[in-house]
Amino acid sequence: MNINKISVENMTSNAGNKIANQFVIWTDEGKYFQSYNSVIAFIPFDKDEKTILDEYYWDYSKTTGKYRNDFLNELKADTEQKIKSGEYLLSNLN
Repeated sequence: MNINKISVENMTSNAGNKIANQFVIWTDEGKYFQSYNSVIAFIPFDKDEKTILDEYYWDYSKTTGKYRNDFLNELKADTEQKIKSGEYLLSNLN
């Protein structure tokens, strides 16, 4: 039997406090960002695979955007350019 290891942690503020409803989920394949009950983004560990953003929720709200930027370590303009260039894929993650 193949058992995948999964761990979930709250994102943390610059002061080191846990941020409610903002999560990083670590799996054997990569890491996910979840805001409230919606998966927003997936970054694979395999560098040959592309980062995937949820086609509906990736730019859902100002709060989601703030923590998405933190997760991806970039600004929204960078994310938009990577979507346009095909470096990031849009898909249904929910």
